[in-house]
Amino acid sequence: MISLSLPSPVSPSLKSNRHSRHRISSAPPRENVSFQSLKNRLIRLADVGHVEEAISTLDLMSGVNLAPDLTTYSVLLKSCIRTRNFELGRAVHSKLTESGLELDTIMLNSLISLYSKCGDWRKAEEIFSSMGEMRDLVSWSAMISCYAHNGLNLEAILVFFEMLEFGEWPNEFCFSAAIRACSNREYARIGLVIFGFLMKTGYFESDVCVGCALIDLFTKGFGDLELAKKVFGEMPDKNSVTWTLMITRFTQLGSPRDAIELFMDMVIAGFVPDRFTFSSGLSACSELGLSYFGRQLHSWVIKSGLCLDVCVGCSLVDMYAKSSVDGSMDDSRKAFDRMQEHNVMSWTAIITGYVQNGGPDSEAIGLYCRMITEGKVKPNHFTFAGLLKACGNLFNPRLGEQIYGHAVKSGLATVNCVGNSLISMYVKSDRMEYARKAFEFLFEKNLVSYNALVNGYTRNLDSEGAFELFNQIENSNVVADAFTFASLLSGAASVGAIGKGEQIHACLLKSGFESNLSVCNALISMYTRCGNIEAGFQIFNEMKDRNVISWTSIITGFAKHGFAERAVDLFKQMLEFGVKPNEVTYIAVLSACSHAGLIEEGWRHFDSMYKEHRIRPRMEHFACMVDVFGRSGLLHKAIEFIDSLPFTADALVWRTLLGACRVHGNIELGKYAAEMILQQDPNDPAAHVLLSNLYASTGQFENAAEIRKRMKEMNVVKEAGCSWIEVANKVHKFYVGDTKHPEAKEIYEELDQLAVKIKEMGYVPDTNFVLHEVEEEQKEQYLFQHSEKIALAYGLISTAKGKPIRIFKNLRVCGDCHNAMKYVSVATGREIVVRDSNRFHHIKDGVCSCNDYW
Repeated sequence: MISLSLPSPVSPSLKSNRHSRHRISSAPPRENVSFQSLKNRLIRLADVGHVEEAISTLDLMSGVNLAPDLTTYSVLLKSCIRTRNFELGRAVHSKLTESGLELDTIMLNSLISLYSKCGDWRKAEEIFSSMGEMRDLVSWSAMISCYAHNGLNLEAILVFFEMLEFGEWPNEFCFSAAIRACSNREYARIGLVIFGFLMKTGYFESDVCVGCALIDLFTKGFGDLELAKKVFGEMPDKNSVTWTLMITRFTQLGSPRDAIELFMDMVIAGFVPDRFTFSSGLSACSELGLSYFGRQLHSWVIKSGLCLDVCVGCSLVDMYAKSSVDGSMDDSRKAFDRMQEHNVMSWTAIITGYVQNGGPDSEAIGLYCRMITEGKVKPNHFTFAGLLKACGNLFNPRLGEQIYGHAVKSGLATVNCVGNSLISMYVKSDRMEYARKAFEFLFEKNLVSYNALVNGYTRNLDSEGAFELFNQIENSNVVADAFTFASLLSGAASVGAIGKGEQIHACLLKSGFESNLSVCNALISMYTRCGNIEAGFQIFNEMKDRNVISWTSIITGFAKHGFAERAVDLFKQMLEFGVKPNEVTYIAVLSACSHAGLIEEGWRHFDSMYKEHRIRPRMEHFACMVDVFGRSGLLHKAIEFIDSLPFTADALVWRTLLGACRVHGNIELGKYAAEMILQQDPNDPAAHVLLSNLYASTGQFENAAEIRKRMKEMNVVKEAGCSWIEVANKVHKFYVGDTKHPEAKEIYEELDQLAVKIKEMGYVPDTNFVLHEVEEEQKEQYLFQHSEKIALAYGLISTAKGKPIRIFKNLRVCGDCHNAMKYVSVATGREIVVRDSNRFHHIKDGVCSCNDYW
């Protein structure tokens, strides 16, 4: 409780008061004082906001036995409310209670208002309840407003209807408070009832506050911007607050362009934007990435003298971060550094900006350290969410766990966005076990939680985990969205599980996502990557809207399936439709040319990238051109092309050349390519393996063994080759010489029978593909233990005769296996589709779609 004792006339606190030069007078000598003079002095001080001095006068009145009357206390109390000096207001109430004066309705209403605004709704409720028959319209309005202001929406609504039963007719303040209590999803329907009542009273057309409350009812309660816009348009009187409210709601509900147009209309109408208007306008620029207009607003902010405002500063930091064209954080950082005062929002905006703009993520972590040490600012849940994403980008889960520990200590670990970011961090760090534990730990799981984990399973090629989680979603109250379906389709595509992909397709049709652009693009990718190019093309043809991703997906599909001409034709159609290609589109087109040996076509498209579309070739495009030359056997052209590059070729380019040398048996150039790779990355397993295989394929087994020995010494691990096949919605995986499958006996019996059949048809095992120095008979035995042949045999014994057999391999398909499968397709009458690391092979009637060129 604040002391109301009389301060000394020469009190340092009064002398140092920042308003002292405006003081009306010092305390008069006691012999000259009168009740009226002191009362007049107190009223004058209260009117100009000098509450402390007014209270000193109140103490002086008590000190000379001049008891203040109710009017004096009323003036003083209203001054405390007006200046938001709530602690002094409480002290005035205490002094008033001690005075023994009988309180009237006006005073009691002021006390309700005081406790309402300082958040003590229980005290306000106590005073209101004690009033009984003394309550008037102001009392009811104050109490309804108190409940609404403190988030007790149901209580506010109940008091509104109780007031009607009491016989009071609501005024504009009652209506505003009651409608504000209904401005949420839970009570919006009741708000419509009150709105109907309001329209009969005429207050809608006479009060700005009522119009603002209705705007919030329709935006917050129903998410309906059109109705809010209609209310705004029909308001006869608007002020800056009304304009700012409407601009803010447009921005918040995903209509930033309308928000900016409204901002301009406001200025044209002659209203002056304040700090809240500028903040909303800058937020709209952030959403649209309009740095040009954002800079104009920044200039206007400076001219208006609001550049030091914390709220505006936060919006500037966010705007520059989100609207940066090249991902640079320079302008955002300048805006942040120029702020004289930082709050949690400004720190969070700059930290999140670094995370979302591609870093450096380490700078985000450094800013966090400054925030809690120099700034002494407590982070909020959004801060922790951004920091955990930074740790995920840095592949540093240990640091993330430390930051999560801070969130636990702050009591924010259970907030959904923090838990979801923790899941994502573990997913990015490939620690799915920890991601699952973080998911299970969440008290309340939402769609973002499920999507983060589903995405993790698909990233780690664990389609079983992804689909099991999808079943959980279906059995919960959570409704899957487009991202969920796109992630699941990606998971099915990654392992070639077309059966599961078709199940997801059926589910999304039931959910009404068949026309969603991102889902349709994922469907194209799923079907083409699972070997059904025609189904993918059908999805593409049925799409009403297509973007560059749609075109690129289907072009990539045809390129990977060996239909180069169709891929190139689709690219031409895409240009005719006016769709601008991107870097990935050109990778697909150049890949199609390389797989089909279209050297001139490939060179022409490569040349057109920058000339026609201003797309600067990346290292992947240069690698594609090396592949175009290398696959055709023009190794000298490939090396000439590499030497002509304006910068040093990276390992990808040299690895592409080394692969071509392996196919065409050029040891010298292959050794040179391998040396160039190992200069950049001595531990590159692909370079060691390709060079070893190159030596082995030309009979130089000693050199091959030396490389393998060196790999072992350097602890360089070669990726194990494996093949898999989906049967009855279950993926069966096989390695070389695999005998772990429950039907291994039947599989090898089928292999033995196949070997006999195709040898009779003319098949001769190509033992050059056995990269070990062993007897010829043993080499042949090794060939029939290759994982793709085991997968083929299992497909033959476990699938219906009329269905194609779809096999997937993580490495390039073996040349002997490729040849053997052509014979098997004739012997069994089955179509065989093989997806290896490079492309698809559609083998039917002894012919492959790749024309033996891959």
